[in-house]
Amino acid sequence: MADVTIRVSPNGSLMVKGEVNLVDEDGKPWELDGDTIFLCRCGNSANMPFCVSSHKREGFTPGTYAP
Repeated sequence: MADVTIRVSPNGSLMVKGEVNLVDEDGKPWELDGDTIFLCRCGNSANMPFCVSSHKREGFTPGTYAP
């Protein structure tokens, strides 16, 4: 697998860049287009686990940041 970068967006999603295998709770793989996906952190996405920018509407703020 190639290098993967996961970037935390302030008050937003997780940007995952690179070749990854994303599977659901049953182990079924998601069909992904391209090498960049955005994963929801706020829990309000209508298309989980992917971000649909609902964090903007909901006013999401994260609990902690990396030291």
